[in-house]
Amino acid sequence: MAETSILIVDDHAVLRTGIRLMLQSQPDFRIVGEAVDGEAAISLARKLKPDVILLDLSMPRLSGHKALPALRRASPQSKILVLTMHDDKTYLQAAFKGGARGYIVKKAADIELISAIRSVSRGEIYLHPSMMGDALDDLLPQDQTAQTEEKGQWENLSIREREVLQFVALGYTNAEIAEKIFLSIKTVETYRARGMEKLNLRTRAALVKFALTHGLLDD
Repeated sequence: MAETSILIVDDHAVLRTGIRLMLQSQPDFRIVGEAVDGEAAISLARKLKPDVILLDLSMPRLSGHKALPALRRASPQSKILVLTMHDDKTYLQAAFKGGARGYIVKKAADIELISAIRSVSRGEIYLHPSMMGDALDDLLPQDQTAQTEEKGQWENLSIREREVLQFVALGYTNAEIAEKIFLSIKTVETYRARGMEKLNLRTRAALVKFALTHGLLDD
């Protein structure tokens, strides 16, 4: 199993410790360093070249927002996942414009954080479900003709295919979806695969973008 090396950047020692202990319980994660502010993070990123940088935004000396461009220059291959208290569209937009590949709020930093790290390490974009609604227009612009064609593809899906894909876009696992809509996991997997194929989508990140663009998660 390939390891994912992780640099934790947060000025709160207790939170860093809790995150480190949780992530160290995963056999495919390796914590290679910790930093208390943006300046220390840049120095460590240049030296350690971690696969994932878990970055807080509000820190003394040099904030996460201001450190983002320098972190990308210091370690271009590193995927930056923002972990923050700010459940706010403005912060979200600034983070992605600065080069972040994921955004998760601290109040959800449990098992979801593990999934988010794995997603960004695979090259996917991770967006916390609570942040999906307001970010659409500015983050994911799309040609109007393409939107119309894609919305038609969505409407051609069966009710079950749409239902399953909406849950997938919101971040639920196949097992969780099966429990919610009273189907077997295998049946959920079939609906998921069939729906993704009909929409010509290959990854969950692509599905999230599609769903956000067309307002399919507002119901």
